[in-house]
Amino acid sequence: MAVLCEKVLQEQDGVLTIIRIIDQLTQTAVGPEAPEQMPPFIAQNLTMVVTIKADQARGRYGLRIRPEAPGGFQLPPVEQAITISPGPGGVNVVMPMALPISAEGVYWFDVILTAPPTDQPDRLLTRVPLEVQYAPQLPAIASSP
Repeated sequence: MAVLCEKVLQEQDGVLTIIRIIDQLTQTAVGPEAPEQMPPFIAQNLTMVVTIKADQARGRYGLRIRPEAPGGFQLPPVEQAITISPGPGGVNVVMPMALPISAEGVYWFDVILTAPPTDQPDRLLTRVPLEVQYAPQLPAIASSP
């Protein structure tokens, strides 16, 4: 499982509660001076949650989240070391993110499992989309009676 959400509660027994799954983000600007084009901003209320079940993979790996802006521009990746143990438990990775947003469109997050240098090549597990829209709102003009 890989998902973007607003918040994650992690209980002492390891059970996760994922709150407000996000696949679309709308940036607004209100007022007569609202810019026609979306100004850059930082999306700070994002958390990436990745759950990996063992299957045949066991041992130490890296988990890399590689964001891609609209148009294919690669943003700096986030990486975390994980250990996959046998059994049904698997690994839960919770990564708070601050994403620089500079354009409307779909941002993709590649979820990549990286192995130690002597093992197999990196493996793309999935891609998670986030669509960013801009909605400038001009104030209503009062009409005279």
